[in-house]
Amino acid sequence: MSMNEFIDNEVKSNDVVLFMKGTPDFPQCGFSGQVVQILDYLGVDYKGMNVLTDDDLRQGIKDYSDWPTVPQLYVKGEFVGGCDIVREMFQAGELQSHLSNAGVAVKAAG
Repeated sequence: MSMNEFIDNEVKSNDVVLFMKGTPDFPQCGFSGQVVQILDYLGVDYKGMNVLTDDDLRQGIKDYSDWPTVPQLYVKGEFVGGCDIVREMFQAGELQSHLSNAGVAVKAAG
């Protein structure tokens, strides 16, 4: 299986996948940490993929999405964006509705 096929399988077989530096329990960059905080705040069940453990994965995800940076968030096989996009969507309430519309459980605010 090629790296592209591996990534494609991960994003299509998990509802929410975050390609990040570090793990959800121990993010190793501030941007990854911010996305983890948002997803955890929303109570979203997601899979974290640590790109620091595998250089092929680190480059492969950039090639797969044609997006130059990590973290990268995928919902139901669709690339949502990186830290800035996820944060802006969250602050505007768009991330919550995007997740809900995709059938992903989100914790109610408040």
